[in-house]
Amino acid sequence: MADEIKNESPSVSIKEEDTAAICNEEKSAEEDEEELSHADILDLFQEGLAMIVQDPLLCDLPIQVTLEEINSQVALEYGQAMTVKVKKGDGEIMPVVVIQNASVLDLKKAIQRYIQLKQQREGGTQFISWKYIWRTYHLTFNGEKLTDDKMKLKDYAIRNRDEVTFIKKLRKK
Repeated sequence: MADEIKNESPSVSIKEEDTAAICNEEKSAEEDEEELSHADILDLFQEGLAMIVQDPLLCDLPIQVTLEEINSQVALEYGQAMTVKVKKGDGEIMPVVVIQNASVLDLKKAIQRYIQLKQQREGGTQFISWKYIWRTYHLTFNGEKLTDDKMKLKDYAIRNRDEVTFIKKLRKK
């Protein structure tokens, strides 16, 4: 019985040494992590994103891509999303990505995200009152106004690569 205790105690001390070594490794890893500044981490992240964007599937994305844009592009490839071309009054066409069963409200939010990202990339900090925009403009498809925010785009027969336009609402007297 005394021999069993002697045999067990060395294994216990080895386990304690292993635990101590693991703790020291974790502490050194934490110290290494603490040495990186926020700017360094952002640079590493941007480098990783730049490498991801070089993939042929994602080559259409801008250099300062967001995770949401990557997910949208992947969803497009797998047929889980569609691109709706939104034509503004000045003739500019914005390719907006929404999921297949998106509602009109989802399309409006996607338009907002698209324009906000575009402004950030171009350096504009201009404020847009979306409440005003949606009060004064309609989205239309084939002459039909998309008035019900809860209605699905497929109920309006909007499919991938279809064009939706902004049209100014007429004032009621």
